[in-house]
Amino acid sequence: MCKSCEEFMQEAIGLSIKNIDDNGGPFGAVIVKDGKIIARGVNRVTSNNDPTAHAEVNAIREAAAHLGTFDLKGCEIYSSCEPCPMCLGAIYWARLDKLYFANTKLDAKNIDFDDSFIYEELDLPIEKRKIPTKQMLREQALEAFNKWKSKTDKIEY
Repeated sequence: MCKSCEEFMQEAIGLSIKNIDDNGGPFGAVIVKDGKIIARGVNRVTSNNDPTAHAEVNAIREAAAHLGTFDLKGCEIYSSCEPCPMCLGAIYWARLDKLYFANTKLDAKNIDFDDSFIYEELDLPIEKRKIPTKQMLREQALEAFNKWKSKTDKIEY
């Protein structure tokens, strides 16, 4: 691994350690572009009362704001832990070029941050998931999709 890569990961790990003292969870992330950190994120779920305020998501939000774009091609993310399903989805949607992580999802599970139930739920048919789910008013909702599809001046993402 390159020397600067290790420094970026050390920064993410340092954020995760410091965040515990700041009433946050033990997770940190940094986003790098052109060899420089452009965004940092820590877990603020309980302190912000926001279940989406994971380190990776917070770093993505900061990087997008910093760059003025939703497309983070050309950037890499360093996370103190293997991302949960939500964060992994956000990383793909942000189009980050590369993901580095330190702790594994098993390490997280061992301290009671267990996301395995989400992976299991995603494999189940909708009618067998724990959260009761019912599709409704599809024909009405398709109006927005049809309008989007025919829009000629849309910004694709």
